[in-house]
Amino acid sequence: MTRPVAVIGAGPFGLSTAAHLRARGIPVRVFGDPMVSWRDHMPEGMLLKSTPAASNFDCPQPGHTLADYCDAAGIRRLVADEDIIPAETFIGYGEWFQQRLVPGLEQVRVVAVDRDKSGGFELKLDSGETFTARAVVVATGLSGLAHLPAELKGAAADGPAPTSPVSHSSQHHGLGRFEGKELIVIGAGQSALETAALAAEAGARVRVIARGRGRVAFGAPPWDQPKLRPESPFGNAWSLWALSYYPHPYRYLPEATRHYLVRRVLGPLGAWWLRERFETAVQVQDVERVVAAEAPDGSPVLTVRTHGGRTERLGADHVIAATGYRVDIAAMDFLGHELRTRLAVSRGTPKLGPGYVSSVPGLYFTGLPAASSYGPVMRFVCGTEFASPRLAKHLAAAHG
Repeated sequence: MTRPVAVIGAGPFGLSTAAHLRARGIPVRVFGDPMVSWRDHMPEGMLLKSTPAASNFDCPQPGHTLADYCDAAGIRRLVADEDIIPAETFIGYGEWFQQRLVPGLEQVRVVAVDRDKSGGFELKLDSGETFTARAVVVATGLSGLAHLPAELKGAAADGPAPTSPVSHSSQHHGLGRFEGKELIVIGAGQSALETAALAAEAGARVRVIARGRGRVAFGAPPWDQPKLRPESPFGNAWSLWALSYYPHPYRYLPEATRHYLVRRVLGPLGAWWLRERFETAVQVQDVERVVAAEAPDGSPVLTVRTHGGRTERLGADHVIAATGYRVDIAAMDFLGHELRTRLAVSRGTPKLGPGYVSSVPGLYFTGLPAASSYGPVMRFVCGTEFASPRLAKHLAAAHG
């Protein structure tokens, strides 16, 4: 019996990869809760920053775009750059895509992946089943990668949580619990600014703390984009066009350059449509940095250094750290110890070769963990257009 390929993760990258593998006739087992990060770890009422053209799951068969889903669901088509996508519509699109193209999805968790004696992989599921696969694709998205800066950990001794003084933005679905509360949101990216606006609209008194040089800023609307520069899913600019459509050379850049670009390109920046909602409801305080956090009486107090060199203490009922995600192989505890020690890494992220294969033959990474090798486009859904067909082609040739 032909051993399958195991795809771990059922978000955009996992589902797109599985669709491409199946189109090549490769047996696949896909594990995960479809669209779980979008459904459970994004705030209720969220709108997508990306345009409809940048929000399609890449698929080898026609008829599976966001616009096709809108037609099938009987809702207004989302196709123009000015069209704003509600998160619930995008989640519905992902679930529709899965039901049509990955119908055998297994909603169980992979708890361990190790090498087996034949050169393949042995996987253990939380259902108790153990099986072998000829290759493994890790497409776990943001799961387990929420980043809390060290200076905030003094107020979150047991880790960030909605019920502790400090939480991470990924830990909130409903923000109504902050009605009438003083809330501090740390960050200047879309996650921070939209979380702050939604919390203010839910009745909280909200202040955003923007650190370092990351002052609050918003992108230009589509009609104000430069006209004499090439178009990309993220705006009109030569650099964005190159990073979107030609990620091939990215992994040959110096290590420091690659990691810098992943952090800085396309962020931190709020969506153009959020500006008015944000500026009418949220206070902003720019600081040089957050020095420390504590919670002496159960409520958080931040110590910050201002751009003028002064030290201030800021109190609130709760602090939400919208401080992003950090890829770290050590956090992927389902990968066995031997696999993790054999993986070549760069600042905690896997070093990937052609076709998204890691230094362990047969072990592939796609989505956010691939960004340090293939560039910032891997942080976004439109990255599936580049990643999925190339990963499937490489895997088919190496393990066909």
